[in-house]
Amino acid sequence: MRSAMYPLFRPVIAFLALACLSLSAPMSHAAERDKLEAFLTVTGFDVALDSIALSAESAPDMLGMSSSDFGESWSAMAAQVFSQKIVHGMALDMLENTLSDELLAHGAEFYASPLGQRLVAVENASHMADDDAKSEDGDALIAEFENDNPSRLQILKELNSAVDSGDHGVRAIQEIQVRFLMAASNAGVLDGEIDEAALRAIMKENAAGLRESIEESSLASAAYTYKEMSDDDLADYVIALSDPRMQQVYELMNAIQHEVMANRFEALAERMAGAVQGQEL
Repeated sequence: MRSAMYPLFRPVIAFLALACLSLSAPMSHAAERDKLEAFLTVTGFDVALDSIALSAESAPDMLGMSSSDFGESWSAMAAQVFSQKIVHGMALDMLENTLSDELLAHGAEFYASPLGQRLVAVENASHMADDDAKSEDGDALIAEFENDNPSRLQILKELNSAVDSGDHGVRAIQEIQVRFLMAASNAGVLDGEIDEAALRAIMKENAAGLRESIEESSLASAAYTYKEMSDDDLADYVIALSDPRMQQVYELMNAIQHEVMANRFEALAERMAGAVQGQEL
């Protein structure tokens, strides 16, 4: 077992957040299950959910450990915890209780359009792309735009602003980290106990740095993801995302994405504890 590494944590930034929405109050006229399945596909939310599994790679790093500390079964263990069946099932359950027919129809109509389907295609590909390559290519594109195409850079900034105009992403990522680290501490993966109040205080101190990291990563990711899309297409996308109904759709989908991710990281912490204890025996 190892001690927790704080005040420095490696943030889980695969899902740079749009907004956190409380799921405690179900919306009226919740959508039917079969419609929700179609909604996942047409919007590309199914692929975004599948890509949550890729974030498991960062779990040992956040604990100051490596995957080898959990034995040869690490990959299988992570795959079981983040299985598509579990992840999709959780998302569908939450959507079933929160997504109204009106919002479902609005979101599905846009993403079923020719522009929407082009966007889904590039977004799906980006979700599953190698993060290092995506970051490198995206950074190079941003540098190019800064020098030669400032209007393109401005559109990308407006696009990112349309999906996260505040600190929702920072709060969501930090909450995932807190829940995972506390679960790992409580399960005995780490030596000693983590003081949650102290952990949250450290997170608060590091919020500005995380915010800057998110902004830079988001911009590079957008440059990479939409590199084949025209400025006109992206300008139309900004308009679509700015619609209050689309804002609600995105807030809900990302709140669900973050809750699923936090839940699975907590479950992973329990499995990691079993692996560590089994090795010690």
